[in-house]
Amino acid sequence: MRDSDRELLKELVRLDVSQTDCSETRKVLETCPDLADTLSNPLVTHDEKRAVISRLFPESMQKFLMNTVRSGAVERIGEILDEYEDILIDKQGSIKAVVRYVTPLTEAQQADLRQFIMDKFVKEDVDIEYKHDPDIIGGFILNAGDLEYDKSYRTSLRLMKDTLQNKAAEYVGAPSSAKSRNSDIISVLKTEVRDFDVKSGATETGFITRLGDGIARVYGMNSVMYGELVEFETGIRGIVQNLEEKSVGVVLLGDDHGLTEGSSVIRTGKRAGIGVSDELLGRVVDALGSPIDGLGQIKPDDYFPIEREAPGVIERKPVSVPLQTGILAIDSMFPIGRGQRELIIGDRQTGKTSIAVDTIINQKGQDVICIYVAIGQKSSTVAQIVNTLKKYGAMDYSVVVCASASDPSPFQYIAPYSGTAIAEYFMSKGKDVLIIYDDLSKHAVAYRAMSLLLHRPPGREAYPGDVFYLHSRLLERSSRLDDEHGGGSLTALPIIETLAGDISAYIPTNVISITDGQIFLESELFNSGLRPAVNYGLSVSRVGGAAQTKAMKKASGNLRIDLAQFKEMEIFTQFSSELDQSTTELLEHGHMLTELLKQPLYNPLPHYEQVILLYAAQHGFFKGIPLKELREYRTDLMNYIRSYGQDIISEIEENKVLTDDLAERIERILTAFEE
Repeated sequence: MRDSDRELLKELVRLDVSQTDCSETRKVLETCPDLADTLSNPLVTHDEKRAVISRLFPESMQKFLMNTVRSGAVERIGEILDEYEDILIDKQGSIKAVVRYVTPLTEAQQADLRQFIMDKFVKEDVDIEYKHDPDIIGGFILNAGDLEYDKSYRTSLRLMKDTLQNKAAEYVGAPSSAKSRNSDIISVLKTEVRDFDVKSGATETGFITRLGDGIARVYGMNSVMYGELVEFETGIRGIVQNLEEKSVGVVLLGDDHGLTEGSSVIRTGKRAGIGVSDELLGRVVDALGSPIDGLGQIKPDDYFPIEREAPGVIERKPVSVPLQTGILAIDSMFPIGRGQRELIIGDRQTGKTSIAVDTIINQKGQDVICIYVAIGQKSSTVAQIVNTLKKYGAMDYSVVVCASASDPSPFQYIAPYSGTAIAEYFMSKGKDVLIIYDDLSKHAVAYRAMSLLLHRPPGREAYPGDVFYLHSRLLERSSRLDDEHGGGSLTALPIIETLAGDISAYIPTNVISITDGQIFLESELFNSGLRPAVNYGLSVSRVGGAAQTKAMKKASGNLRIDLAQFKEMEIFTQFSSELDQSTTELLEHGHMLTELLKQPLYNPLPHYEQVILLYAAQHGFFKGIPLKELREYRTDLMNYIRSYGQDIISEIEENKVLTDDLAERIERILTAFEE
């Protein structure tokens, strides 16, 4: 309410205008719709307006109406009167109530109901309005203040149906020996019928005052919480996102068909969450956890809120166990540990999703659960990823959460939080979990659209001010827990899309500051044939060698420094015609390393193969081999080692350490292959 309107409201309070005069004023304005235009018309003089007011309106209202005319608030008279009538009701110790019924209540029932409301709300009087509503089938529904007491047959029948459906689902899933005991179903049915008349409950309610674009403005529900689930009369649900003085902003989790202004809304008392169970593995679900792969329903074992406080420092332990991606360039120079948050960033079509999918495929046999969250992607793209994961047997330990580009903004907003809730369910069971958010740029855009529709003030690039907190509270939930708290871990690989490689833009900068490092993919490198197109200069892992095995750390040696020197020397010597021997050797070594780090799609390398290839490269075993033949040469080499060096492979995989003895044996088998 504007300050000028508040002053007019105060004037009504000072004048102590009666409820009757307010109703009469409202009736005059409704009967003569052109009257408001006349009073607000600047061409009509004040004397003429005063004459109209004195002739048509009660005397106690005339001073208020003239002040309303002077302040230009004629169009808002109805709102001011609404506020004043609420004040009158509180002042008089009265309360409004609405009773919906099928069979009219007797006088005795009406008296009991009036006394119940007065006792419940500690009021001296109650104003009850009775409405005939055949839709409730039988019984009655009482709305008083923000509470709804539902003793209707319609609600009792719905609750009975839900109970019987749940029992039927348990019966279908039970072993055949248990199915013979039909007495259980019969006893449940008898109990439901016996308790039919007593099922009721008090719920806090509100009603829609404005609806559109998937956002509902709801009046009432004064005790509702931020992030709480509310249910609309059509059965769809929404999440409370804005808490204002007299209303709340709710984002709809579904189609608003059937809802209008005035439709009722009921609190559920639950924070927005998702049903979780082991049955999610191998499935594709939407942002609410409902299956969309046509493989049947998923029976939840537990309910996890989508928004959850991140584990504290005391509950965590350092990141020290590597999470192998199977990509040589990453595992050797930018290692990722279990519990880490490593950002994958780059322009469109630079292979960001491919790195994530390769990482999922490489977790086969590693006892890691993988969650892939698709945000704003095309449904066809998600289907291709699911088919790829099935082809390589990765869906057995994976869950795909999909909020496609065709889904409303609220679904795209909650999808990563729902995915994290699923991940935390498995982490709570002591599992290591990998979650991929593809991508958070589209997540921020969806949140921006939702926030602007909720009338939140826009900030930089029209994003709301809390867009940093949006991603930080999501990514902070990734951690490695100590043994006392289950010992599980949650590793996050968020993806961010840049425009023209600008990593200093608003959203990329925010997410870079939250994560523990980034893998920067460059369009220029991708187009030149270097794939994965990792920029070794701008990429970094802040966990570093702590997330590497000792064997990998020793084998990779000064790989990153060698590549940096090569890049610098390549630029410096590109126009030189004569080069000395050391410079030539440095360039040849750099070209060889660059070629070695190229890796085909969906072909992650096992740990032992990475260690052996890096050791061979760093000790000159690939020297003199033409670059065009290097790929075939390394394939033949690994086939030879798999045939004659199984003891070497076993020792690397078991001990993860490159001892002097093991290094000597690797050199011997490399020399034998050369010969």
